[in-house]
Amino acid sequence: MEIPYTVKPRPDTGLYNAKVGIWLFLASEVMLFGAFFSAYILLRVTADHGFWPDVATGWPHGLLNIPIGTFNTAVLISSSVTVVMAWMALRENNFPKFRNFMIFTVICALGFLVIKTFEYKEKFGHYVIRLNDGKALTGHLDVNGKSPLFWTLDTVKEKGLESLKVQVDIPNKYRFPVGMHVPEETHRAHAEGRHHDDREIKVADIESLKAFIPSTHPFFAIYFTMTFLHGLHVLGGAIVLAYFAFVGTKLWKTSPEQFTNRIEVGGLFWHFVDLVWIFLFPVVYLL
Repeated sequence: MEIPYTVKPRPDTGLYNAKVGIWLFLASEVMLFGAFFSAYILLRVTADHGFWPDVATGWPHGLLNIPIGTFNTAVLISSSVTVVMAWMALRENNFPKFRNFMIFTVICALGFLVIKTFEYKEKFGHYVIRLNDGKALTGHLDVNGKSPLFWTLDTVKEKGLESLKVQVDIPNKYRFPVGMHVPEETHRAHAEGRHHDDREIKVADIESLKAFIPSTHPFFAIYFTMTFLHGLHVLGGAIVLAYFAFVGTKLWKTSPEQFTNRIEVGGLFWHFVDLVWIFLFPVVYLL
């Protein structure tokens, strides 16, 4: 029995079934990500205006890697172009060209995830250290030439360490909210090419030690939640597009028009994934 409207549009909607389905699905996705964006904005505008970590209730600013985020944005935008080119190649009945563009799209997706993995690792080895005198600083630990991940003050004490070598961050201009004065020593350090100072801190002087993980601050909680959820969508989309590029190509031989429609539906999902990141990057990374 033949399933109706897999190729021809429905008379009531003017769209074939799969296209109706993907638009309904994307509508639910808009509500899902819209809830997270709303939560982030509400947390952002209601947070204290103090400079975190100096003010524990302040909002972290400029702690994310903007160059990496910018590069990943370019990667995803490029993949949006190539998935359209893949669909156009099928419309031109050029299957080899389709496969090349689709493979490039999948490579971009996997590249995005790999880059995001390195970004996550950098955060897991980045710490906020609060001292007994009320001061706070951020930086990477240096333990035998390596930067450990997920350490706490209890971990340090279990290791029997009496002091910690810390590469203390020198805030860059992005760490200061708009209108906030950038200290002269910060300008001087960057002019000298320095982005951190090496210090040795006694463990007895440390009140708390936390990595940049969700439990450290609401900013990191929603950052990891939103980017991880988006990453799952990237992974899911990459799997589907890879299937179309290889195993799923059998349909091209029996029903090329239906196969072309499937690529269009997959491309619509991929455009949505890209669009979410285009909003996520400036909101979370830049604001």
